[in-house]
Amino acid sequence: MPIRTVITHAKKHPGLIPQFFFLAVGMTGASCYLIRLAKGPHVSWNRKNNPEPWNTYGPNYQYKVNISPPLLLSVQG
Repeated sequence: MPIRTVITHAKKHPGLIPQFFFLAVGMTGASCYLIRLAKGPHVSWNRKNNPEPWNTYGPNYQYKVNISPPLLLSVQG
C-alpha cells in the first residue's frame, strides 16, 4: 500500500490515524525483536567456521535481557 494512499485515507477518515500509528509501532517492534533474535549467541549463521558459537562465551556471560532481582542485588551491593 503506497504511502500516498495511506495519507489520503487518513485525511478522509481521521479515525484511522491511531490504527496506522499502532500498526507502524507493532511492525517496528516485531522487526527489532527478530533482529535481536538473529544476533543472539545461540544462532549459528556459518556452520563451517564456527559450528557452535555458544562455546566461545564464558559461564558468566550475560546475554539475556531479563535479570532476576536477587542476582541484581548481589551485583550492586
